Amino acid sequence: MRTHFDWNAYRRATVGFDRLFDFLEQGGTVADNYPPYDVEKVADDRYRITLAVAGFKRDEIEITSHQSQLTVAGRRAENDNVEGRKLLHNGIANRAFERRFQLADFVRVDSADLADGLLTIELVREVPEAMKPRKIAIGGEVPTVIEDQRNAA
Repeated sequence: MRTHFDWNAYRRATVGFDRLFDFLEQGGTVADNYPPYDVEKVADDRYRITLAVAGFKRDEIEITSHQSQLTVAGRRAENDNVEGRKLLHNGIANRAFERRFQLADFVRVDSADLADGLLTIELVREVPEAMKPRKIAIGGEVPTVIEDQRNAA
């Protein structure tokens, strides 16, 4: 049994976490779990997504990054010679897939590699200089130093 939790109090107290609260309100679940994947934090500003795409070739996988959404899609080639085979058991998934990842602000795809049935996508977070925290000097007049005339002689 699921209970509904009201996130409005937290929405008012935070800035920039709207997508996180939308995800939590939807239950945080995805209906399809194919292909399985891992998300790893490699360093403070580097991340890695690894998808298990056994049986797919490089030209059958498409990676698209648009604004803050990363889409990985796999489509098997039509001439895969499946018709001539007589399978006694078909346990290897060879269906098409599309997996979407919502990227945080300033995260971009750095590279992608396919080896041993694992698709690895390297991500890097690059915050522009204008968006980084900076110290703000407090302006105003500098106090004038008045010399003591009694000690001047």
